[in-house]
Amino acid sequence: MAAARPHHRAPPGRVPTRCVAALCAACFLLGVCVVNRYWAVPEPPDCPSKANSGRSRAVLSQAQTREVIIALDRTISDIEMRLAAARAAQMRNQGVSPSDSAADQGNMRPRLLFVMGIMTTFDNRRRRDSIRKTWMPQGRACERLRMLEKDKGIVTRFVIGRSANPGPDSEVERAMDAEEKEYNDILRLNHVEGQDGLPLKIQMFLSSALSTWDADFYVKVDDDVHVNIGITRSILARHRSKPRVYIGCMKSGPVIANNESKYYEPDHWKFGTAGNNYFRHATRQLYAITRDLATYISANKHILHKYTNEDVSFGSWLIGLDVEHVDERSLCCGIPPDCEWKAQAGNPCGASFDWNCSGVCNPAERMEEVHRRCWEHREAALPQAQES
Repeated sequence: MAAARPHHRAPPGRVPTRCVAALCAACFLLGVCVVNRYWAVPEPPDCPSKANSGRSRAVLSQAQTREVIIALDRTISDIEMRLAAARAAQMRNQGVSPSDSAADQGNMRPRLLFVMGIMTTFDNRRRRDSIRKTWMPQGRACERLRMLEKDKGIVTRFVIGRSANPGPDSEVERAMDAEEKEYNDILRLNHVEGQDGLPLKIQMFLSSALSTWDADFYVKVDDDVHVNIGITRSILARHRSKPRVYIGCMKSGPVIANNESKYYEPDHWKFGTAGNNYFRHATRQLYAITRDLATYISANKHILHKYTNEDVSFGSWLIGLDVEHVDERSLCCGIPPDCEWKAQAGNPCGASFDWNCSGVCNPAERMEEVHRRCWEHREAALPQAQES
């Protein structure tokens, strides 16, 4: 019998080389067709047959550019706020703050309790002098300010911008420079006084104060209000451990839609139907906020809306945040005898003014009387430098 031969499988059939080439060519042609169908090749800008398409792309490009700018603006604001907050946290951990004195550049000092900005104008020199003679500490300007800052952690400055024509020949600027040199109690802002209203000035004050002093609170007050700094200090100290606090006499007045009124609100329609009230906010005479809130306003000042009324604007900047509103009635006492009665009842006032004048009526003449009758020396305990 013949020996059995081993069984071999037939080799697999091979695809002819020509078929492979044809298949590749077909795939290439199919890809070209798909690309031409779904991936429009840009046309030269001078092609007349594509004018309408070019305009559409231009409109789309403008819309996309606007969205990119808005997103970038928000990102920058967020980064600024985060950087300021991180810087503040670092300073808090170290327990120090940057010096505001040119002679002390590079030195560090303990963190302050509050910085008070007294809003004033070029024409109100007599009001400033009445405050210097009453509720601001007495004595040499540099000495009293340093003692108040060192002993009590309090900075007080008159806040004013620049004139529309700040040249060397400006009488207004020369007068302000001389007053600043004499008293050293004025914070000048890089802001044209009276331009764009008080809301912008408040924002500029917060930005300037944050960059100059590190404090727990930043306080705004008008130059026709009597302030008991010691009582105000005690009030703010009670809330020192809270991160986001808005302190003042809270109110909610009607939204004025009558354009003949002094308090006409052009954006009245945003508050609903006629007769609605504003959201709760502090009266403009005096209010305070913590550092985190001041940082937020400063970092976002270019996108925060400004209403007609300054106190409404300020309240609107905080209304959507996680903020504790503190209704502190001792910051809106009346003039004597109201402040005297409250002091006798054991509830001395932090700020006093006439409600019908939105401040002390005729403050240049009457501030001394209000101070004499409303000042609470035991509670204030402020440094009083001796006159030389």
